[in-house]
Amino acid sequence: MKKVVLTLMAVGAMSFLAADGAALYKKCAGCHGAKGEKKALGKSAVIAGQDAGKTEAALKGYKAGTLNTHGMGGLMKGQVASYSDADMKAVAEYIAGLK
Repeated sequence: MKKVVLTLMAVGAMSFLAADGAALYKKCAGCHGAKGEKKALGKSAVIAGQDAGKTEAALKGYKAGTLNTHGMGGLMKGQVASYSDADMKAVAEYIAGLK
């Protein structure tokens, strides 16, 4: 019985610690729109439904300072500076699901 309880507690803790793409996306919504429907600052593509792999790669590039699409590298680097790899994956998957 103790093993079952400990297992359930561990699964619950992992779920709690898992990155929440929807919560992380709130930081993006000011420029990209609540559903990713806007061209950020009139420069970016609409990101709603964008391939998760493509988005994750872009976020990693911005964080590393190696991507500067439409001159937005500096701004985006600041936006994703605190994101972990798990955070970037979660927000990319969330964006892919936006319609």
